[in-house]
Amino acid sequence: MTQSSNLAAVPQFSQLTIQGEDAEKFLQGQLTCDVTKLGLSYQAAAIGNLKGRIEFGIWIKKQAEKHYDVVISSDCAESLQAHLNKYGAFSKFETSAPAAVYPCVLSNEPTFSHKDDHNTAEDTQAWMACSLATGNYWIVAATQGEFQPQELRLHQRGGMDYDKGCYLGQEVIARIYFKSAPKAFLHYVQGTGETPNAGDKLDKIQVVNAMKNDDGFTALVVARPEQLAESDLSILDLPAALQVDVARPK
Repeated sequence: MTQSSNLAAVPQFSQLTIQGEDAEKFLQGQLTCDVTKLGLSYQAAAIGNLKGRIEFGIWIKKQAEKHYDVVISSDCAESLQAHLNKYGAFSKFETSAPAAVYPCVLSNEPTFSHKDDHNTAEDTQAWMACSLATGNYWIVAATQGEFQPQELRLHQRGGMDYDKGCYLGQEVIARIYFKSAPKAFLHYVQGTGETPNAGDKLDKIQVVNAMKNDDGFTALVVARPEQLAESDLSILDLPAALQVDVARPK
């Protein structure tokens, strides 16, 4: 078991604005979701690597025509900006510098706000608790390239589109979806003892995110069901849409 601290990292987030003539076309060739279907609410999505794993876990919304707002863990913001500059070198769009954005819960949903009123420890704790309970994982620098989108149930949250055409890692992701299924996948659990950090392994169970509570910790983990059955972790209920089989519906 990886050694951890009771002071698991408190998440911080940044927002980048992407706007310009080619913004939609460029993002469509990068993201796992269908950019043409985005609206004013944040949609969880990802940018994969060539191995079909999540390099950047993001939330994105269409703020206006040819104008998109992207939220990412602050420790990944600089590398995301470098990625956008590299792959978008010949596309007509501009990317803003990362700006702070604050996690909060509004209408019982984890989301983000620019208001200073939401820049509080209480808001962040509420966001973390709500995110864990709803499967709203967040990728940090320590977990970049660790997880395949289907393992994290991103397809069950509207963050994957298998009909939109090519994007980074699409061939691997589609092959897993259409020809097989992940054997390990996202679960919401309660544990005792020290709070693990993102990316830690509890034997063969990998932690995605975790937070301390009065009884130990709650966490999102990727594991095989039989591994959880053999562990000391208690499985908690995710929302009904995330309780179904991760495999493609037959």
